Amino acid sequence: MNIIFHPNFKKVYKSRFGGNQKVFKRFNERVAIFIEDIGNPILHNHHLTGTMREFWSFSIAGDVRVIYRVISENQVEFYDIGSHNQVY
Repeated sequence: MNIIFHPNFKKVYKSRFGGNQKVFKRFNERVAIFIEDIGNPILHNHHLTGTMREFWSFSIAGDVRVIYRVISENQVEFYDIGSHNQVY
């Protein structure tokens, strides 16, 4: 699985979680699981609906989610990260 980052993803990540090592560690752990098994139940991976129907979401920790879109069978783009209220 190849992951690319939307131009704003890193900026948003830094502004919302910049120095939070707990979120950084959990992000890396969950991305490794995502790459190995996108369907792993721990991720709570799901397709979004409505105006965000082109996107998917998976859980990092508690209320922190990554919003992404599928580019191809082997490539996804991480689009946003944040709490439920921040990303939806």
